[in-house]
Amino acid sequence: MPTVEVNGTSVFYVDEGPHDAPALLCSPSMFFDHRMFAAQAAAFSERYRVVRYDNRGQGQSQRHPREKLDMDTQTEDAAQLIDALGLRDVTFIGNSMGGFIGLRLAARHGDLLASAVVMGTSADAEEQADAMDELSAVFVEHGMEPVLDGVLHFMMGETTLTDPSRAQTLAGVRELLLSRTPEYADALWHIAHRQGILDELSAITIPLTVVAGTEDNTYPPHKSEQIVERVPHAELVVMERTGHVHALENPEAVNAVLEEHLAAVHGATA
Repeated sequence: MPTVEVNGTSVFYVDEGPHDAPALLCSPSMFFDHRMFAAQAAAFSERYRVVRYDNRGQGQSQRHPREKLDMDTQTEDAAQLIDALGLRDVTFIGNSMGGFIGLRLAARHGDLLASAVVMGTSADAEEQADAMDELSAVFVEHGMEPVLDGVLHFMMGETTLTDPSRAQTLAGVRELLLSRTPEYADALWHIAHRQGILDELSAITIPLTVVAGTEDNTYPPHKSEQIVERVPHAELVVMERTGHVHALENPEAVNAVLEEHLAAVHGATA
């Protein structure tokens, strides 16, 4: 499977669709990987070049010590990935941690992007750092199983946790989380202790759509509103029956948001 060397790391990626088309670059949430965006790749890869990648230290990308997993480094990874793959007219799509990267990329490297869509994310410092640190300590000592319910509470909305129609999605997420080894705690530390970038948001000039889930226990809608207040041209979309992991919990609604966003950026077709 393909990897590319960027910024001192080896990044795993999946590249689908015509290479001369506008690109969608997809960055997943903490604990997840490129598979998070399978529904988006299926919906858009006939018209767009869809590149899904695993963030450094996660999935099939290269492992690193904690000090090399910070958000600034991850942002530079994404910037260099765009250049290394020769992506053009890039819309960056990030969920949660991917959104941290997307906002930083839009503020610092806006010249590399045509637009961005961020979901279930935040631009300020972490308010639940203590809870994340407690969860992480148990995870390191005993593995994922003892903290699985807590992680699911962070990740999944009430509908996904209880609605039988989403049982398959929930089972898949449980299986993925139970496969994650304690080394993932190093990336989690950087989520808990990241620096806020509210003061950088005014530098974002590209089209930006910010998506919030009404059932998001980690970054509720007011976190998205906080971003839009500082990026006046940004659009806020509040998604019902959705928790923190939009691309998996409500893929059809995410695809509809992307369709509208991309039509505004590129016209009715790519």
